[in-house]
Amino acid sequence: MTLSPALLEDALRWRREFHRQPELGYQEQQTSQFIAEELARAGLQVFRGLAGTGVIGTLENGPGPVIGLRADMDALPITEKGDTEWRSATPGVMHACGHDGHSAILLAAARQLAATRRFSGTVHFIFQPAEENLGGARKMVEEGLFQRFPMDAIYAMHNWPGLPLGSLAVNPGAMMASLDSFEITLHGKSCHAAMPESGADPMVVAAELILALQTIPSRRLSPLASAVVSVTQIHGGEAINVIPEQIVLRGTVRCLQTSVREKVRGLIDEFVATLPRPFGVSGEIDWLPGYPVTANHAAPAEQVRDVALATLGAEQVHWQVNPSMASEDFACMMEACPGAYFWLGADGETPSAPLHNARYDFNDALLPIGIRFWQNLVEQALPAA
Repeated sequence: MTLSPALLEDALRWRREFHRQPELGYQEQQTSQFIAEELARAGLQVFRGLAGTGVIGTLENGPGPVIGLRADMDALPITEKGDTEWRSATPGVMHACGHDGHSAILLAAARQLAATRRFSGTVHFIFQPAEENLGGARKMVEEGLFQRFPMDAIYAMHNWPGLPLGSLAVNPGAMMASLDSFEITLHGKSCHAAMPESGADPMVVAAELILALQTIPSRRLSPLASAVVSVTQIHGGEAINVIPEQIVLRGTVRCLQTSVREKVRGLIDEFVATLPRPFGVSGEIDWLPGYPVTANHAAPAEQVRDVALATLGAEQVHWQVNPSMASEDFACMMEACPGAYFWLGADGETPSAPLHNARYDFNDALLPIGIRFWQNLVEQALPAA
């Protein structure tokens, strides 16, 4: 299967233009408008408005199953340090996670499949806003994605620094961790720093609590369970000679099993309620539930593996890999529909900068690999009659 030079040239141009004009979550107006126009030009039915800037292109080609392919569109609030010709033209915003490449690949795959039509069934090309911490996938689901566009399965890919270019990794289970955020408020009694006995010091409790929370993964869970508890912010105090009235801690919890996620939340609640008491301090916690575990369904994961074996070769396919403790809101779509999420290796001869790094740039050598993979997946999942 050969991709035309014109298609590859357009995919490269799209990717670099998306990179040059990045937009944050729920602000992808220019990106979504461009994608909608190109999908319509390729002959797809185009639907807009789910989660604000979401775009869905539908390609029907006879009777058969219905599948969805998803790409994310949003950028990150990072100032780019790269020096490419297509570097971000928007101060403080850049595509540091490769969503520019994901969108260009899916858009090119839609045009390729619309031209070749060697399948029988329906494909929904889903361009999702706000993957980065804003829950665009959940919002699309809540606004009726799978009611308006019923699907038998849904798939998503992500470029992956650390894996060689042209390789693919997929699991019949967890690929990415759940994500929950918390805000802990410790209420003490302010007093002069030279007279601590006349107050109740929440700063000492904050120190004790930060250390205590680290015992949850190491001492309260099985060594076979996977969890990360990270306190990432501490706020409190104004004058150097005053013990503050209040301290606020913020952080995240990430787990690879739903049961572990629930247990860790319960243990943190217990620590916050009980640990401050002997110090004369009270604690309360507000949870900000995030993404569930990105857990692949067995049949779609096996479909991805089979297509990868045929497309990339056995030496390039990684099955049963170690999951990442990072998170992905595609998990919300897979809670509502069977699906699979997989990684495409991004490292060429020179390793890629990490995702979310100010010097990261999508490896354009992935464009033809990703386009071919999507085409092959559609043609194998929806075989022509």
